[in-house]
Amino acid sequence: MGKELRIVFMGTPDFAVESLKILVENNYNIVGVITAPDKPAGRGQKINQSAIKKYTVTNNLKTLQPTNLKSEEFLTELKALDANLQIVVAFRMLPEVVWDMPQLGTFNLHASLLPQYRGAAPINWAIINGEKETGVSTFFLQHKIDTGDIIAQEKVAIKENETAGELHDKLMNIGSQLILKTTQDIKENKITTFPQNENQELKEAFKIFKPFCKIDWNKSTTEIHNHIRGLSPYPTAFTELKNKTTGEIISCKIFKTEIINEEHSLAIGKIIASKKELKIAVKIGYINILELQVAGKKRMELTALLNGFDFTNYIINI
Repeated sequence: MGKELRIVFMGTPDFAVESLKILVENNYNIVGVITAPDKPAGRGQKINQSAIKKYTVTNNLKTLQPTNLKSEEFLTELKALDANLQIVVAFRMLPEVVWDMPQLGTFNLHASLLPQYRGAAPINWAIINGEKETGVSTFFLQHKIDTGDIIAQEKVAIKENETAGELHDKLMNIGSQLILKTTQDIKENKITTFPQNENQELKEAFKIFKPFCKIDWNKSTTEIHNHIRGLSPYPTAFTELKNKTTGEIISCKIFKTEIINEEHSLAIGKIIASKKELKIAVKIGYINILELQVAGKKRMELTALLNGFDFTNYIINI
């Protein structure tokens, strides 16, 4: 039979929805869901609900949206839900008074093989660093972020040209299965945990800011390719194009590339464009651009953009 679970789920973006959905579909008792407050977004500043909020409204789940996780009002509401387990997927850092509240603890899903890639952007950094595999981990929360005892892990191979967006969706689905398995094991008192291995070189997954997204064309083909796919589709790698005649500089987001290993004597950053091809000369070889977005235009595949935009008028503004 196992324990009767009363679960509070905490999460905000799409990545969390699959995990909440699988728990609901397997008839777990979700007594409350905590997500980010609604906020204005876009040009019209229309009030936007989180992906989790949209799901909870549709499925009639009790939802709390605190601005302050330490406020007496929120803590009173949370306590009243009488949960004995809390599950966190892509939420914010919790104060001890929150994660220590339920009898069975609070566990988190993290999109890496902990202790590697602790932090805000594990999916992006695994690709940027050229990893061949990553995975998902469930672990119990403790004081220091992403450091608690591991409950379970699942490894996933990273394909050569896989983007952060593609890996995100893969880990979202595998992660939801791991959430379900972990919850079932807690219910049936079957879990065994183990501490994270700190005796190794640890790679961090820092939050990514815009200056980092600018492409450094002086790097190797592999480094540039990994940088672009590791930031695709968000927050997106970009370069600047300078008009040879007017000197005007425009921004250009790049979503998809491939490596061409071919020796040349061209200057780094030289643009080679035709009606079918756009490639950038780098140290050894070229970066072939397959999908991009020039400022003021829509994101599109290369051939469509080449029909209406003359890249031969531009140079890379390195």
